[in-house]
Amino acid sequence: MNSTSHKILVVDDERGARMALEVPLRLSGYDVAAATGGREALALGESKQFDVVLTDIYMPDLNGLEVVREFRRRSPDTKVIAITAQGSLEIALQAIEEGAYDFIAKPFNIDEVLALVSRAANHGTTEAAQSPDPVADFSASGLIGHSPQMVRAYKLTAHAARTDATVLIEGESGTGKELIARAIHQHSPRAKRPFTAVNCSALTETLLESELFGYTRGSFTGAASDRAGLFESSEGGTIFLDELSGTSASFQASLLRVLQEREIRRIGSREARKIDVRVIGATNVNLEGMAERNEFRADLFYRLSVLTINLPPLRERGAEDIALLAHHFLRKYARVHGEQIQISAELIEQLAGYTWPGNVRELENTIEHAAAVCADRIITRGDLPARLLERIVPRVMMRSA
Repeated sequence: MNSTSHKILVVDDERGARMALEVPLRLSGYDVAAATGGREALALGESKQFDVVLTDIYMPDLNGLEVVREFRRRSPDTKVIAITAQGSLEIALQAIEEGAYDFIAKPFNIDEVLALVSRAANHGTTEAAQSPDPVADFSASGLIGHSPQMVRAYKLTAHAARTDATVLIEGESGTGKELIARAIHQHSPRAKRPFTAVNCSALTETLLESELFGYTRGSFTGAASDRAGLFESSEGGTIFLDELSGTSASFQASLLRVLQEREIRRIGSREARKIDVRVIGATNVNLEGMAERNEFRADLFYRLSVLTINLPPLRERGAEDIALLAHHFLRKYARVHGEQIQISAELIEQLAGYTWPGNVRELENTIEHAAAVCADRIITRGDLPARLLERIVPRVMMRSA
């Protein structure tokens, strides 16, 4: 089905914004109509079937969320793309929850908009019909929990998997940032291509650049032959860059070129090589704050944070999530030891009262240790690592407090 078969509706109360979409869409061969507000858009929808609707969120007569909701109700096969302001992720997520196919943020790249419209117009089934429960969907990826913060993260993860946008994952160490990145990759069209994880803080600047960008023979001592970097070997797939906050200004400039130009240069070469790799970044500090203090390139931050997923620390996820995770890890390590291992309800209650500064990683290490040393196939307080015994409050003390 070519673009001339598709009917597109552009909805925005600002003429300049409408024209910025109308003209390129028409030049691409689409049948384009325009509306100056939400009510006019709904009226047009009564008389004409649209394949794709692009609607601004902030309009005076009827906001874009109402437009999304009404088109979803009246014309389920119409794909609605919400247009939001930079950084309005809460509104964008709300639009997705109301049934939007996707969202784009202003200022947008028109080539990315055209690619998104093409995907939406050629999408054969309604999004709602194929959107599973996000909690169940991602549990197979090792993402466990039902707290509101995690459900929100799952929804953003599901959305990120449907798009090809650059993603920034923020969260304390041990909260599961790489698991989220892997889940995005595994549920995306790139799933059959490589997923490459790189801990940027574990490598020196020189080694990091040579690993990612590759090098040519003789470009430095020890470079005996040409070598492709991880960007090239991950072609068609996803590369996950963890701990970006500690990278050098030189590396940040090189990464910015990758995101802007979709090309790399091997160390020692002037040849630009085009690449098709999705970048997912991660940080355990507030990267926006660093950018505001000129400690991190602001232009790179904005390129990285097209979509941001914030992972809560374990202490904020509640007792139920801690219990679910503890039982999940218990089943995992019971299989390793070939035994049926249980954990007392009393100990689960005590674990839920601990602050877990190392987050999910610390909880997993605790359960792994306890499963290895426990007697009679049931984990009790005495099986915990010694460092935790004085920090985890016994149940009787919790109740008398």
